Amino acid sequence: MPRLLALSFVLCAATASAQPLRWLEPLEIAAGRAERRPWQQNESRYDFVDDPAVALDERGEAYVAWVDQRAKDVLFRRAGGKPVNVSRSPATFSWLPRIVLAPHDSQRVFILWQEIIFSGGSHGGDILFARSEDGGRTFSAPLNLSNSVAGDGKGRTTREHWHNGSLDIAAGADGAVYAVWTEYEGKLWLSVSADGGKTFSAPQHIAGDDRSPARAPSIAIGRDRAVYLAWTVGEDPAAAIRVARSTDGFATPVLLKGNAHSDAPKLAVDAKGTLHLAYGLGERVVYARSTDGGQRFERARELGKGAFPSLAVDANGGVYVTWELPRGLGFAVSADGGDTFGAAAQLPGTGGRNGGTQGLLMDKLAANSRGDVAVAHSSFEPGRQSRVFVVRGIKGRGP
Repeated sequence: MPRLLALSFVLCAATASAQPLRWLEPLEIAAGRAERRPWQQNESRYDFVDDPAVALDERGEAYVAWVDQRAKDVLFRRAGGKPVNVSRSPATFSWLPRIVLAPHDSQRVFILWQEIIFSGGSHGGDILFARSEDGGRTFSAPLNLSNSVAGDGKGRTTREHWHNGSLDIAAGADGAVYAVWTEYEGKLWLSVSADGGKTFSAPQHIAGDDRSPARAPSIAIGRDRAVYLAWTVGEDPAAAIRVARSTDGFATPVLLKGNAHSDAPKLAVDAKGTLHLAYGLGERVVYARSTDGGQRFERARELGKGAFPSLAVDANGGVYVTWELPRGLGFAVSADGGDTFGAAAQLPGTGGRNGGTQGLLMDKLAANSRGDVAVAHSSFEPGRQSRVFVVRGIKGRGP
């Protein structure tokens, strides 16, 4: 595959003593045509690559899931390895995967995605899951976690507008795997595996209905198996972010209100137990945090102009946020646990026309405990080329 031009861009954190991120040359994961004909359900003529998600192990190796629209499948690849077909369902489109590694065991890889199965409802969509026990060399047969007719994976803003990819996944240190998603009809669902992804519980309705449809869930695991869940709602131009905590059933959510529609939240819990939150507020990306288990949040602070953030933390106070710009991605970093952030910048190598043709609810950012980061991105130049690639940042180490 063709390689991109080398980049020597360094983005420093806010404090003078912070170690900078040194960005490596972008690594191309997949490339293809850029053809997207009118929607005709699963008979649509699509030929492009898109929808990347990334995880990062402790050695700094990136694990990437993405979609080949021509094959209608979710693919997986470790940087430098060969693609592996995860979904294996060429008759139905597979969209917008999420990927997570088991804590302390990068051989166990979990992938969740939206499968466009039409089963009688107004919109097609089910939530599928597969796992690998060998670092992604092979994957289990997909499990259908939703099995419904409600259009699972849709994040509705109005009846005429929604984003696909309204789903998320998290893995606990105890072997549990958590999957959340919303449906076009408005409900937010949670399904849990207690055996490392071999089996899952029946979906549990957490929130949302047709009048106030839940949208864009994000899930994170904290201390003592505490589960944190954030989402927003559609059909409300002044929607607030909801954040709820569960140790044995979700409490009444805390509302984070702003002066515009709040959207696309992302959660992360750091080693000290601080809960970090990034989300879109109108045409801005903002950040807030909670030090009391999500009961109260600091006043949200603006990081930059844009929308649809991704969020990651490391074990040493690093907080990383990326977001969608009109062309490319924005990026900001804190070296002091979110006290301060450096100036926002455009992520190097991401200046082309962005992908995300099926919806911008994605998770493009990962960090390991020492502060290395990986950002997965896609570009779509109609009639020319589509690409999926990874930009990696190395913290505090020379060339």
